Amino acid sequence: MAYVNGFLVAVPTAKKQDYLNVAKQAAEVFKDHGAIQVVEAWGDDVPDGKLTSMPMAVQLKEDETVVFSWITWPDKAAQTAGMENSMKDPRMDYAPENMPFDGKRMIWGGFEVIVEA
Repeated sequence: MAYVNGFLVAVPTAKKQDYLNVAKQAAEVFKDHGAIQVVEAWGDDVPDGKLTSMPMAVQLKEDETVVFSWITWPDKAAQTAGMENSMKDPRMDYAPENMPFDGKRMIWGGFEVIVEA
């Protein structure tokens, strides 16, 4: 069964193109290392919540946009190997200070697909 890595980040709205450049390069790397699909989605209707919300989760600031992304892998074994190899790939050598978002506020996780329609 497929496996998915999901990510939620806050990106300064003014750095959308910078984020897009990094995301496109990272997508190429993940695909080269076995990912089936990489999706980056720029928030356009992400409401604030009273108890929980995506903006609250990433500590969204006024000049930022929520980005939701995911990588689909054939299975958990492919994900484990693919992520390990992707992180070693020289194209992924990003210094944290050069990233167009605050990695400390990134939320991520791995998920076993249980329904796919």
